[in-house]
Amino acid sequence: MKFKSVFDIIGPVMIGPSSSHTAGAARIGRVARDLFGRQPDWAKVHLYGSFAETYKGHSTDVAIIGGLLDYDTFDERIKTSFEEAQKAGMTYEFIPETGHVDHPNTARIVIGDEKSEMSMMGISIGGGKIEITELNGFPLRLSGNHPAILVVHEDRSGCIANVANCLYKYDINIGHMEVSRKEKGHMALMVIEVDQNVDKEVMDELKKLPNITQVTRIAD
Repeated sequence: MKFKSVFDIIGPVMIGPSSSHTAGAARIGRVARDLFGRQPDWAKVHLYGSFAETYKGHSTDVAIIGGLLDYDTFDERIKTSFEEAQKAGMTYEFIPETGHVDHPNTARIVIGDEKSEMSMMGISIGGGKIEITELNGFPLRLSGNHPAILVVHEDRSGCIANVANCLYKYDINIGHMEVSRKEKGHMALMVIEVDQNVDKEVMDELKKLPNITQVTRIAD
């Protein structure tokens, strides 16, 4: 793994004790909340590998709940996130798993409310950095370190071009893009990392494009 700066090694400004088990966990939780688009009513957190073995001692549990409450890595409220979740009316459950995963610091977060639910898998790769590897069954690769747009759409010709043209219209540069689908001709997912935050006007226009089902953004 290559590091671009010393901060990739020592980690971000954060509530400790660990950049991978605490700061990374908080970021996984916060990205899950961003993708869900609102405060969930409940959360089931499946922990794998070293996350499952050390989550209490390394504060992985309070960090993930803090992220789901929209706390950044340095927010002092992470220390009392269980109490804050209770005040917010959010219930949660931690489920240590023994199944094999590709990375030792892996969490699957299932969250929801009366309207909908969402499943997301994330890994903490060190130094507070994360990758999102699955969303509602769609494989993907999302760093969470850049503004991003996730577009759920019907697997039809022209969808990718329409989205790209809309971003071009607003002078939004694409830094990284991936497309995945579960089955040919059915639902598909675009994951687009961009160079700047995308405002509501652009989001509204994307949602009106043909064959688009859902558009979600992650701000920087």
